Amino acid sequence: MEWWVFLSTFFLGLTGLMLIGLPVAFAFLAVNMIGVYLLWGGFNGFNQLVLSIDSSISTFILVPIPMFILMGSVMFHAGIAERMIRVIDQWLGFISGRLAVLTVGAGAVLSTLTGVAMGSVAMLGGTLTPEMERRGYARTLAIGPVLGSGALAILIPPSTLAIVLASVGGFSVAKMLIAIILPGILLAIMYVIYILIRVKLRPQDAPAYEVPSVPLSVKLRDTALYLVPPVMVVVMIVVCIFTGLATPTESAAIGTFITFFLAAAYGDLSLAKLKHALLSSTKLSVMILIIMTGSASFSQLLSFSGATGAITTWATALDVSSITLMLMMMALVLIVGMFIEQTSIVLITMPIFLPIIGAMGWDPIWFAVVMMVNLELATITPPAGLSLFVMKGVAVPGTTMGQIYRAALPFILINILLMLILILWPALALWLPSLM
Repeated sequence: MEWWVFLSTFFLGLTGLMLIGLPVAFAFLAVNMIGVYLLWGGFNGFNQLVLSIDSSISTFILVPIPMFILMGSVMFHAGIAERMIRVIDQWLGFISGRLAVLTVGAGAVLSTLTGVAMGSVAMLGGTLTPEMERRGYARTLAIGPVLGSGALAILIPPSTLAIVLASVGGFSVAKMLIAIILPGILLAIMYVIYILIRVKLRPQDAPAYEVPSVPLSVKLRDTALYLVPPVMVVVMIVVCIFTGLATPTESAAIGTFITFFLAAAYGDLSLAKLKHALLSSTKLSVMILIIMTGSASFSQLLSFSGATGAITTWATALDVSSITLMLMMMALVLIVGMFIEQTSIVLITMPIFLPIIGAMGWDPIWFAVVMMVNLELATITPPAGLSLFVMKGVAVPGTTMGQIYRAALPFILINILLMLILILWPALALWLPSLM
């Protein structure tokens, strides 16, 4: 079978299975099994498929995925996240567009706790969006910051997707988690700058209102009790990874243990909440790992069919600059991200991109960080960004998908701007990892 016939058949079959409603993980498995049967000698090839599946997930570096998901789930269900948002709100005072700015700040904080964009969007959209609408905010300004800040969960450690991407690409998980810190912070700052400029130019989009004054002593007390401890858990994880005191897996285990202790100290670790946190984190972890099992076999099938070598030869022979080639690859990811979720995008594209990265001599961490910003877009790009549908479910009655799409557009453009900045200035992604 010609490589292009295999590749076309693979993607057509995958698309067809997903269109009829089959979960992504099982769609990948089904298409991979057909490819193995056709290319690896019938049923005998399934032995190799089993070995590929086993080797793809039986690795120590993947342990942080369920650990970080469990840590975020416990913090979320124990009410720690809600307390943190209230403390941040106390400090914002009378700033213009304070609720929209609060959304970004809360989204950044939730990102360090949940690591999942849809969870942040559901919580912020269900609490802050109705409040902004009640205060007279323009609907697009009430929705947009929720979508943008929810996507920060992908770009601020501990990011589950960063671990998945590093594992599939064979990169350093530790360097990957450290490399996304500066871009994540910069993106949050860019969101806030956009909101402040918009409110300055269009004050009617965020009418001013009276805010109850909170004594400084109360602010300091609540900050010490409800903001500092959970933030210090994340800081401890990052410091341990950065300094080499612990591996990402060990850091995740320590952080999860301290999170349980913190939830118990707040008196919110009830049996019902613990059961709910364990169940939700287990479901999400298993789904991610099932999707990852398709990576090794898909990569091997690509190589066996000749697609890997042919695509690499074609890409490196193009009469374009390396930046142009990078932009073409990112454009492909952006288009694919309009229709499927991020983990699936990693599984589809990385086996194709990895040989090109090596042939072009690019730093894999730099490429991965740029791709992470692009993957962040997949949650909010029309027509099928998952966060868009989550937002529709929690938005005030009468909100249309058209309004949600328009609200997402400025934040999509900000993400694209950050992606261009990272492509032109790789040091922004590589400086912190270089100090490790």
